[in-house]
This record gives sequence, structure tokens and C-alpha cells, in this order.
Amino acid sequence: MENRDNIKGIAARVAMWSARHRALAIFGWIAFVVATVVLSGALGTQNANEAEAGHGDSGKADRIVGAAGFPEQPAGEMVLIQNRSGSGRVTAAEEVTRALGAVSGVTGIQDPIDSPDGRSTLITFEIAGDPETAGDRVGPAMDAVARVQAAHPDLYIAEAGGASGDKLIGDELESGLTRLSMLSIPVTLGILLVAFGAVVASLLPVALAIMSVVAAIGLMAAASRFAPAVDETTHVMLLIGLAVGVDYCLFYIRRERDERRAGADPHRALMIAAQTSGRSIWISGLTVIVAMAGMFFTQDVTFVSFATGTILVVATAVLGSLTVLPALLSALGDRVDAIKIPGLYRKKGDGRVWNALLRVVLAKPLISATVAVAALAVIAYPALDLKTKGQAIQDVSADAPVVKAFVAIGEAFPSKTTPAQIVIKDGSVKTPAFEKALADFQVAARDSGGKLVEPVDVDINPAGTVAVVSVGLAGKESDSAAIDALNLLRDRVVPDTFGRLDGATALVSGSTAGGVDYNEQLEKTLPMVFAFVLGLAFILLLVSFRSVVVAITGLVLNLLSVAACYGMLVFVFQWGNFEEQLNFVSGGGITNWMPMFLFVILFGLSMDYHVFVVSRIREGHDRGLPIREAVSEGIGRTAGVITSAAVVMVAVFALFATLPLTATKELGVGLAAAVLLDATIIRAVLLPSVMALLGRANWWLPKWLGWLPEIAHEPPAQAVPAGQGERELTPVS
Repeated sequence: MENRDNIKGIAARVAMWSARHRALAIFGWIAFVVATVVLSGALGTQNANEAEAGHGDSGKADRIVGAAGFPEQPAGEMVLIQNRSGSGRVTAAEEVTRALGAVSGVTGIQDPIDSPDGRSTLITFEIAGDPETAGDRVGPAMDAVARVQAAHPDLYIAEAGGASGDKLIGDELESGLTRLSMLSIPVTLGILLVAFGAVVASLLPVALAIMSVVAAIGLMAAASRFAPAVDETTHVMLLIGLAVGVDYCLFYIRRERDERRAGADPHRALMIAAQTSGRSIWISGLTVIVAMAGMFFTQDVTFVSFATGTILVVATAVLGSLTVLPALLSALGDRVDAIKIPGLYRKKGDGRVWNALLRVVLAKPLISATVAVAALAVIAYPALDLKTKGQAIQDVSADAPVVKAFVAIGEAFPSKTTPAQIVIKDGSVKTPAFEKALADFQVAARDSGGKLVEPVDVDINPAGTVAVVSVGLAGKESDSAAIDALNLLRDRVVPDTFGRLDGATALVSGSTAGGVDYNEQLEKTLPMVFAFVLGLAFILLLVSFRSVVVAITGLVLNLLSVAACYGMLVFVFQWGNFEEQLNFVSGGGITNWMPMFLFVILFGLSMDYHVFVVSRIREGHDRGLPIREAVSEGIGRTAGVITSAAVVMVAVFALFATLPLTATKELGVGLAAAVLLDATIIRAVLLPSVMALLGRANWWLPKWLGWLPEIAHEPPAQAVPAGQGERELTPVS
């Protein structure tokens, strides 16, 4: 057995400890996962309060309303009646009112109101009970409205609102997530079966990845006390956890198997895998965690939740890969290749395609680098036109009847769907001064040239200290007309009316104002996020490889990957290509939280491949190989595992494009495209060509940084005498 004093590095020491204490490591991991599930069930996950999530004036206004003691409002619903062929709407409105009145749980039915153009009638009502669960009870009301529509084919009669919208989102998401859960694991397992050619080796990464996700979700229940969770966090954790967890295990298992096939005894093979792939895993994981931590700088509830969830799932995946996986490999020995699949199991991957490409790249590195950069520039070019937008109900399913009704109501009655809300806080809002300010506001709205749309609604809290004045905005939620109307409201109308009340606070909120304030917050914090992620990633790479050039190269290549991802997103989702294939309707922009989130995610995930490949190249360099031979050997030997890892990530990410929300489609397409480009053009063409061009300069380190720790790489295993290897394959009890 290898002298334990020669074991170098945290990953190797942990792996050797796990191998010597297999039962403790394996059952300890299982106990850890079970404990997190129990913890989650006992604590429950604390969800973010929307009233606490805003930024700027709109966020302040929402917090004032949240603390003002307004009674909880039931879920509101609306029925729109529109002419199709000139028929009257009065009879249909009466029938809708009667039909809704006969439905249990429907309350607060209001008299019909007509739109300014005389083409539309609107009836509003409420669903009694908890508004959070109203989507479960709105079905009978929707059925009643549908019956009236069937009786009046010459009219357009449709329902939309909070409850029906929640029902749509719930139904669509449940269907999508069910489909995702049924496909993601079988697809991942199928890819691994092709990659390994053996059932046991394929099951290990999937099992450990799933357990890592389960454990991280359990830990999120405790973490949500400090960082309240948003609904999308679990989806993001599943996305990242499954991809990263499988990749880490894949790297480790493949290296251990390669060393065994090269003639190493079980102990040495495991130690080499730990000192190389294990080291790459924890460096990569640490870099991903650093990238995710950059989201904390946004001070945004959604990003803080995403950061917390992804950090937990990556940390858990790293923990499992470095502890229980070595114990399992030690226990299984050569049985990790059990249940071989005929035709797929190979002693060694030939890698002929990648090696042939690599020979061309290294023979003509300047031409190869130029072609790769040009290709990435073409893909990234649309990113110059990148625009962002807030999320809207149209992002769920543009063809759904509820969505169409909501859009039609918004066009006919702007003040009823996404109104601007002026929140006035004063000692009392039941005074003549307030009434005069309200009257002046109504006059200003009428004189706004159609930018502010009546009617003006007023709601006052029981204490009489806070009033919410609602008015419609011209245009749609985030288009130029709506922004112009919002600016008029904030810059002139509110200061000239409610702003004149002595000692009062008057702030504008609503979806349009919230979107503007959200974008301003992101623009303000974006430089801090970029500086933090780039700076710490540079330091990690510098320390890991003792090379300024390798660190800079890694950052530049990762930024190219992110730029290409942005270009793909703009081409597809902003410019509206592949709408039919992906089942979405372009909103003219990318979801506002997507660019920053994809930056930190991709920057972290790209480090998986970069650290893994460059570590293998550095091994060759440390053995004295010339740079081109080291590059050829390093990339040639990792091509197979990089391809398998990339295919797993691309498949998992692409499945998220099948979910109904446009944001999840953007996430899936963006990540899948970026990983595919990263594993092909960047790692297989641009990285080797750049390193070949730089030559010895790749490993340049200023003398004043000579104090950085030396990271030794384990040389390849020496062959063992015939027969000895067979005896050492048997796991030690």
C-alpha cells in the first residue's frame, strides 16, 4: 500500500479516510440526507414576502402598504364582454351576473362598467376565502362564464384574474414539472449508460446527484430563515444540482477507472483520482460557489434566494463527490463495471474524432483561434441588442384563454389589470386637504393627454393613515408608452398634487414602477457582482495553477461563453425565432433577472471544464512535456469525459426549455447552448490553440508571487506485475 505520508491535498486525504472507513462514510452520508429531509419537514420553508421584495420608491410604497393593516383582499376576478358582430352586450352581462350569483363562493359581484370606446363591458367579482388557494376554487365560476359564452357565439366572453391566473400557472407548471421529472433522470441515466457501458457505474452519479439535491432542498428550509425562498429556487436547484452532481461524479469515476486500466492497484488508482479529479472538483465547486455568492450584492430577494439555493446544492454535490463516492468506489472495486452492456462497454475510449480535430488545431493554432473567435463573435452579435423586460402572465402560455382574456382586459381597461398605485402616508388621509389633492389629481389625469387612464380608485386603511390611489397607465406594462406615463406621474402629477400635502409621503408603485425600479437596482449593483465574481475567480485560478496567464485565459474564455449565451437568447426569445418549436411568444426582451443570473451560473459551470482540462494539461507540463504535447495529451485524455459531461448538462438544461414559463425556457436554452459551445468551440478549439500560441508563457508567474503554494500533480500509475493487480482488485473488508 502507498505510504500515507505521500498523500497530498485535501481531496486525497478525505478520499483515503473515506476508503479506510467505508461503512462510516456511506452510512454517514445516508444519515445526513435523511436528517435534512426530517429537518425540512419539521421547519418548513419560509417563502419570501412580495411586499418586502421591491426596490426604490415602489419597494418603499409596498412596505408602507404591507404595514398599514389593510384587510386581506379576496382574489379578484374579471369577466370581459366584447362585441364581435355588433350585437348588444347588455343581455349577456345580465346573464353573466346571474350565473355568477348562483356559484357558491363567488362574492362582491359589481355592476357592469363600459370601456371608453363603447366596445367592451367588464364585470368584477371575488372568490371568497384565502386568496392564496383561490385557484383551487375558481373552476365553477369559470365554467359558469364558459356556459354564457357558448350561448352567445356572437360575443367574446372570457374570465381572467388572480385566481384563474394562479390556476393556469399551477396547472401548467404541474404538468411541465411532471414531464420533467419523468424525463430528466431516465435521459441522464441513458447518457451515462452510453458513456460508461456499465449499469453500476452509470447509476452511481445519478443516485448521488439526486441525494445531493434532496439534501440541499432540506437545508434550504433552515437557510430560508435568513434568505426567504422564492418559488423558482427549487427548480433552479434541481437544474444545477442534477447537472453538477452528475458531472463531478463522472469526472471522478472516469479517472479512477482509467488509472485501474493503466495498471494501478485499487489504492493508488483511487488516490490519483482524488489528487487530480477530486482536486478539480473542489476547486471547481469553490469557484461555482464564489460566482453564486456574487448574487448577494444585488440585495434582491429573488437573487439572494437563488444564491443560497445554488450554493447549498453545489456544496452538497462537492461533499458527496469527495466523501461517499471514494468510499463506494473502494467498496466496489472492479465491481463498479458490473453489468456491462454489450457493444457499449470499452476498455478505453478511442477519441478518434477529438484527437483528429486536436491535431488540426495544434498544427494551425492561429487559424484555429481566429476561426473560433469569429464563430463566437457571430453567435454573440445579437447580444448588442439585448433588452430586458419584467415577467407577465403572457409568459406562461400566450395561447391560453385566461392569458388572452387578461391581455384584452388590459387593452380595454388599463386601470384594472396593471394600474399605477400612488401610496400616500400621512397623519390622516381623511382631511379636506387630502380630498382637494385627490380632486386635483383626477383633473391632472383627465388632462394628461391619455397617458393616465381613468377611473381613479381610492382605498384607505382602517386607521385612516394610508391611502392607495390607483390609475391606469397608457401602453402596456413595460413599453415606452407606459414608461412615459409613469415618468409623467412621478415627475409632475404626484409632486403637484399629493406631494403638496404637508408632512405626507407620496410614492408610486405598481407593476410598471416596480419593473423600472428593479432594473435600476440591477444596473446599480451589476458592477459589484461582476467585480466580485471575476476578481475571486481570478484569485482561485491563480492559486490553483500558479499562473497569471492561465487565470486570465480562463476568465476571457468564460466571458466569451457568456456572450455567446446572451446572443442566443436575444436571437431566439427577443427576436422571436423558433416561437412555434419552443411554444412561446416573444415579448421583445429577455426576462430582467436572466442576464445576471446566467452570468454567474455560466461563469461557475464553465469552470468545471476549464479546471478539469487545464489540470490534466498541467500534469503533462509538470512531467516535462513540451506545451503542445501537454495540451494534446491533456485534452485528448479528457475529451471523452468532457463530451459525456457536456451531453448530460445539455440534456438536463434542454429539458427545462419544455416547461411552460418563458423564463424557464430562456434558462434551459441559454444554459444548454452555452455549455455546448463551451465544450466544443471553446475547450476543443480555442483553448488548445491559445495555449499552443502562448507556449511557455502559459505558466508565467511574477517572482513576487513566488510565495504561492506549489500544487503537485500525481504522475501516471506504474504497471503492476502480472497477477498482482488481480489480487488487489478485491475490495478489502
